[in-house]
Amino acid sequence: MTSSLSRDALELMRAAHEVAARAHSPYSGIRVGAALLCADGGMVAGCNVESASYGLTQCAERAALTAAIALGEREFRALAIWASTPRVLMPCGACRQVLAEHAPDLVVQCGCGWLAREARPRSLTRSNLRRLLPGAVSEHDVRRGGR
Repeated sequence: MTSSLSRDALELMRAAHEVAARAHSPYSGIRVGAALLCADGGMVAGCNVESASYGLTQCAERAALTAAIALGEREFRALAIWASTPRVLMPCGACRQVLAEHAPDLVVQCGCGWLAREARPRSLTRSNLRRLLPGAVSEHDVRRGGR
């Protein structure tokens, strides 16, 4: 679903764009930033940090979530993701699963490129986590006697 950005959503996307500049991506060359909008209106951002052992790479979405949890945040309303790619990148499956465990109704907006004169992403996709990961594994599925 493609959409234009409200003022608050644009602010969140700008935060994702700004933190992407600090990404550590020597292998892919792709810089990704993510910004979470917390229930109290605060924002917490994170960027991708690549490893030569690819499986150890930290995605921007999980970096933002980890930082937010470390700050004591537990409720989230929206996530903006910006990537330095020619087309929009959606969260990987691992990020979708981890995010779903903390905010199953999260609004997710992904952008790429940047039009400086308009101060907005060149391309944008907006969805929600339930649509991106239907049937996510939940805490009820893994607790003893959960099913």
